[in-house]
Amino acid sequence: MNPEPLTPATLDRAAGYDVLATLMDPATRQSTLGPLDRLAPGFPDWIVTSLFGGTYQRPGLAPRERQLLTLAALAALGGVEPQLHGHVRSSLRLGMTPDQITESFVHLAPYVGVPKALAALRVASAAFAEAESEAKAESGAEAGGQE
Repeated sequence: MNPEPLTPATLDRAAGYDVLATLMDPATRQSTLGPLDRLAPGFPDWIVTSLFGGTYQRPGLAPRERQLLTLAALAALGGVEPQLHGHVRSSLRLGMTPDQITESFVHLAPYVGVPKALAALRVASAAFAEAESEAKAESGAEAGGQE
């Protein structure tokens, strides 16, 4: 007895790395993937290929919508602060404002619990400060190079 044919899943490794390049700056990609690959060789490539080259390639949701869902899922899980921090940074790169990200976590409080919402807000605050500091350093470096 043969199973019913299923729609083939798309796994596009190159597209996965393209999505990752949109979501993460090069330094963050390297600091995230490099150590993980040394610990678990091949696992980061599997994540990028299957998640960003598979799930993220499905039709129906824009990257910003996917990112908002990811923020909500990570906040609901709790205990995944490094991943949440990275996805807050990715959300900023996709054009979400700190106010929108903050309001997303406030909105989640009655659904996921106040402690998890507060934890997400603490992570977001740190990510906002980091991004602001990097932007100031970058603009200072650009201004210094134009003299």
